[in-house]
Amino acid sequence: MNFNSRLFDSIRIGPSEAEAVDEPVATPCDHAGCRRAGEFRAPKGRGREGQFFLFCMEHVKAYNATYNYFQGMNDEALAAYAKQEEIGHRPTWKLGVNSRAARMAQRGRVASGQGGPEVADAFDIFGARRAQSAAQPESRVGVVARKALETLGLDDSADSVAIKARYKELVKRFHPDANGGDRSREGTLQEILKAYQTLKTTGMV
Repeated sequence: MNFNSRLFDSIRIGPSEAEAVDEPVATPCDHAGCRRAGEFRAPKGRGREGQFFLFCMEHVKAYNATYNYFQGMNDEALAAYAKQEEIGHRPTWKLGVNSRAARMAQRGRVASGQGGPEVADAFDIFGARRAQSAAQPESRVGVVARKALETLGLDDSADSVAIKARYKELVKRFHPDANGGDRSREGTLQEILKAYQTLKTTGMV
């Protein structure tokens, strides 16, 4: 047998039944009696949002020509729908209800034991927080003023007289004239001057 014969080039073998690939069957048109493929989606209507019919081109055109989302709605229902359309059909609340501030205030009341729903506190977390708050009363000055007082070596209980006395003491200590012309402490002196001006700005001096 001559394997180099041109006859071998013309031999074609079709796929066996096991190898045959089934062609995908198209979804039929949803119109009654139509045997064409349903290639085009059409909405099923109000109350069935997200659901679609599958039609062929001829029947999707016919369906769209007569489709009316509002069919069967009375005037009252249409007015309610139009009102909801103005806000994109999103839920709304009265001013102050369900706001972030209201939720945070409610959490604060619960945490402090002043109200709100009962919370199981097996590890006494809220109790420890209340004790810590009681042990550390809220400062009477702001963060900026408190830092300025710390620069002067004072706490937030210092009054105007104490602040002025401390300021004069520190200026005399760190001024170059009081240190034989030594300017190595000028950075500290500048911080003291700045802190004192901050306290004057806040009205504490």
